[in-house]
Parts: sequence; structure tokens; C-alpha cells
Amino acid sequence: MIEFISQPWPWYVAGPLIGIVVPALFLIGGKQFGLSENLRHVCAMLPGKTDFFNYDWKNGAWNLTMIVGIIIGGFIGSTLLANPDPVAISEATKSDLALLGVTQFDGLLPSDIFSWEGLASVRGFLMMVVGGFLVGFGSRYAGGCTSGHAISGLADLQLPSLIAVIGFFAGGLIATFFLIPIIL
Repeated sequence: MIEFISQPWPWYVAGPLIGIVVPALFLIGGKQFGLSENLRHVCAMLPGKTDFFNYDWKNGAWNLTMIVGIIIGGFIGSTLLANPDPVAISEATKSDLALLGVTQFDGLLPSDIFSWEGLASVRGFLMMVVGGFLVGFGSRYAGGCTSGHAISGLADLQLPSLIAVIGFFAGGLIATFFLIPIIL
């Protein structure tokens, strides 16, 4: 059983399982899927907060439980159920990344950038700290994260979610083809 679980699942199994989350949350209690709101809930728990964080965060406890489950599941998946095979990356992608200075492909993320040593470099700081801030700011500014807009918002046929998802894709393309080559 562990061997079956630890192998990559095909899209036609994993996709429908993810797709079931939206109607299940809605049917169970009228909830919408999204993860960025958890940061606001955590800030609302802290003392000395502003009016923006002054609300009953316990209504979002189900979402906090889900994020804790994601963290625990990620730990279990990356340690106990880890697939020992290297991540499958095409040779064309490896050669394109090598031109940008990324040569380490032994883990889930290239350690050239995503490591403590990489964080001390300018490009690592830009990718992890500045990029992380921009992702957090962008999800708050857009009224939700990619998972909330693309999974729940589009399923609800919400126009703001469609606009946000188009913006996410456009931003991703701009970052991939223009910004990352400059940073790396």
C-alpha cells in the first residue's frame, strides 16, 4: 500500500480528487476553498491588532485545520512516503536552467537558489524574500490566492476570479520569460 501511495499519481486520479474539494466544502457548510485567508486568521489571534484583524477568527478554524493538515501531509509525503527517484526534468529544461546558473537538480527544488546559502545571495533573497512578499501582497490585493480564485471562484463563475486568474497567468508568464532570466 505504501508503495502505491508514494508513487506519482496520474492527472486523471489527482485532478478529480482536487476537484471534489470544492463541492464537498460547499455541501458540508457553505465554505469556499482558499488558503491565503489563513494568514489573516493567524494575525487575528495575536494581541494588539488593528481593526482589520479585529474579528472572530474562530469562524475560520476549519481553514486553519486544513492548512495544518496540508503541512503535516506535506511532511509525511516528503519524508515517510518520499519517492527515491530523482525529479523527472527534461534535458532541454536542465540545459535552459544551466544557462541561468541553476545546476543542482537533486531535490524537489534547486538548491542553487532555495537553500540557506542561496538565501544569503542577492538572487536567492530576491526569489525567496521579495518574491514571497509579492505573492502575499498580491493574494491580499486580489482578494484571494490562486487556489481560491482558480478552484472556488471559477467554479462559482465569479468574474473577479476570472480576472484574477488571467492576471496570475499573465504575471507568471512575465516572470518566467522576462524577470527570472534577469534575476538569475
